[in-house]
Amino acid sequence: MDPILTVSGLTKTYASGFQALKGVDLTIRAGEIFALLGPNGAGKTTLISIICGLVNPGEGSVTVGGYDIIRNYRQARSLIGLVPQELTTDAFETVWNTVSFSRGLFGKKPDPDHIERVLKSLSLWSKKDNRLITLSGGMKRRVLIAKALSHEPRILFLDEPTAGVDVSLRQDMWAMVRDLRATGVTVILTTHYIEEAEEMADRIGVIDQGQIILVQEKRELMKTLGKKELILMLETVPQELPQELAGFRLRAGEQPGELVYTYDSGHNDIPALLAALERCGLKLRDLQTQQSTLEDIFVTLVGRKT
Repeated sequence: MDPILTVSGLTKTYASGFQALKGVDLTIRAGEIFALLGPNGAGKTTLISIICGLVNPGEGSVTVGGYDIIRNYRQARSLIGLVPQELTTDAFETVWNTVSFSRGLFGKKPDPDHIERVLKSLSLWSKKDNRLITLSGGMKRRVLIAKALSHEPRILFLDEPTAGVDVSLRQDMWAMVRDLRATGVTVILTTHYIEEAEEMADRIGVIDQGQIILVQEKRELMKTLGKKELILMLETVPQELPQELAGFRLRAGEQPGELVYTYDSGHNDIPALLAALERCGLKLRDLQTQQSTLEDIFVTLVGRKT
């Protein structure tokens, strides 16, 4: 896929002296779902705010669809839809009017058919004449997405899209994001729910202390850094492991009688391990396998949770 967003050597230092971004390089492909992960204060919001024209950059450059965000601000910004984390809405306006008004802000001609399609895709059509003050928090968040899509952007930024929403609505929004990707919209999301990134993203980027420390295909990331564990539940556990098992680097499990063997997807010695257990007279009561999650990998990379 061709790149639709290119960030090169981007820096940002605030008046306080805090350096929020330190030479960030990032390329986003057209039509992908990209998850940007990082702990609080890592630079996620600053990066998105610069791309969307809300914060002035320091050094470096950003192009959106080939347009420089400084020299060609209007063209670049017209390609972007932003769904902020905060629920800021025009409380006494109707859903239809506020979404239509957002389209007009980008100089787009009125298109009631497009607004109707957007509202229906977000299950907002029945609420089109409701004032925003009467809507639930989840519905207000859907309105924010509708406003961001009103001018038919090619890139949609979702900043913590499911923060504070219930599980069922979160599932609905995941489905909506996939539908958007199917229409060719590039989706970039920041999230504290790492299972959200694990569920939806094509690629994962990790930012920490103002620097991109990793960008990788999700599957490759899970394969490269994810570890699998085989939990061996023995009928009886010897006081000391036989020397024959020393090379397998087994460790004690959480429960009495458990031994844990860690391996990666590309290589394991499980058949040899099971054969060695049999030769040593150690009988198995049961076996279990488990795999590290994206959150485990994230904590390994940055040393702390989001």
